[in-house]
Amino acid sequence: MAMIVYILYLVGFLIGLSALVGVILAHVNASNEQNPIIKSHFSYQIRTFWWGLLWVFIGLLTSIILVGYLVLLGWFIWTLVRCIKGLSALNRQEAIN
Repeated sequence: MAMIVYILYLVGFLIGLSALVGVILAHVNASNEQNPIIKSHFSYQIRTFWWGLLWVFIGLLTSIILVGYLVLLGWFIWTLVRCIKGLSALNRQEAIN
């Protein structure tokens, strides 16, 4: 399920609603997950979503003064790197923090 959440986050760049589905899945599955490696990925995904949402909100608010576009670019790169880093660690069956 953690792999699906990462994929939903990546698809979220094109279809924003899929990221929301991803964070819901991460929240639902995190509480029941026994494997500490997978549980670390769900926690990482949940943090990625909520911090990302904050930065998107700030970016949209400040886009009026143009600096927001840099904030949104930073959010995009940060989220992309976190998803790739998470997928890579998951494929190696390693925990992530």
